[in-house]
Amino acid sequence: MSQISFADAEQAGKRKKTRREVFLAEMELVVPWKALLKVIEPHYPVAGRGRRPYPLQAMLRVHLMQNWFALSDPAMEEALYEIASLRTFAGLGLEAIPDETTILNFRHLLEASDLAEDIFKQVNAHLARKGLLLKRGSIVDATIIAAPSSTKNSTGERDPEMHQTKKGNQWHFGMKAHIAVDAESGLVHTVTTTAANEADVEQVNDLLHGKEEQVWADSGYRGAQARVKRDVQWHIAGRPSDMAKMPEGRAKARARKNEYEKARVRAKVEHPFRVIKRQFGLVKVRFKGLAKNTAHVITLFALSNLWMARKKLMAVMGQVCPQTA
Repeated sequence: MSQISFADAEQAGKRKKTRREVFLAEMELVVPWKALLKVIEPHYPVAGRGRRPYPLQAMLRVHLMQNWFALSDPAMEEALYEIASLRTFAGLGLEAIPDETTILNFRHLLEASDLAEDIFKQVNAHLARKGLLLKRGSIVDATIIAAPSSTKNSTGERDPEMHQTKKGNQWHFGMKAHIAVDAESGLVHTVTTTAANEADVEQVNDLLHGKEEQVWADSGYRGAQARVKRDVQWHIAGRPSDMAKMPEGRAKARARKNEYEKARVRAKVEHPFRVIKRQFGLVKVRFKGLAKNTAHVITLFALSNLWMARKKLMAVMGQVCPQTA
C-alpha cells in the first residue's frame, strides 16, 4: 500500500476500538498464517503476462473475513470499500480492492483444490502443537443446516443433494454437519457432511480418529458400538421414555445422576454449533450442492476452533487480549 487514504488515517487516529477491530486483532494473533499460506501457495496463480494477481495473503484474509462476517462476494467487496478496519486487516488500500469476481475466483480455487480440509488440518495441527487438542476422548453430534425448500426458482426444483428429515414434530430440509470434538477442550477434530436424512449413527465410524478411549453421544447414536470395531468406552444417553418407565427409587435416582454426568460432558459439542450458527451467521446453506457447502462448513469449524481457543492460544504465546477501550 503506497499511500494511506484520509479514511484510513482517520481510522488509525481513533481512540476506542470497536468489537470488530478487537476480534480482528485477536484473529491476527491466533491464525497460523504461515501454515495456511504454505498450503494454498502451490495452487495460487503467479504473476505472468496477464493481470498481476492480488497478494495471496490479502486474498486469504479477505476469504476468512467473508466467513467470519457471513458476507457474500458483492457484500465483501463493498465492505472493503466502506470499512477501514477490514482494509487494514487485509493490508489493502482503497486504490486496490479486489472485486467480487476476484473474491469468487479465490473461493473457487480453494474448492477446486479441496483445500478446506487442508486448512482445517493445519489449524488443528497448530492447536495440537500448543497442547490444546489432547484426543483422549471424543464427543459426537450432528446439526441440521437448512437449505431453501422453495421451488420458485429458475429450475423449479429444490437442490437435489439436499433432503428433508423429521426432527420431533417438525420437518427440515437441508444438510447435516456431523462433528466429533475433543472431550477436554471442546474443539472440533473431525467434520463430515451428509444430506439431512442421513442417520447420525451412520457417520460415527468416520468421526472417530482412532486414539480416543471414551466416546460420548446422544441417544441418536444407539447402536454405535456395533459400527466401531475397537475397544472404546461408550457413554450414550438413554432415551427419556426409558427413564420415565422406571419406578421411583434409588435405581432411578442413580440413572438420573448418570445421565446428568453424560450430559455435562456432552454439552461441549454444542459450542461449535453455536459459534458457526450465531457467531458466524450460518443460518442457511450458502451454496447449491453438498461439495461447496461442505468446504464452507469445514472452513467455519476450523475458524470456530481458533475463536474458541483464542484466549488460551494468546496466553500460550504470551500475547495480551486486545481491549475495546
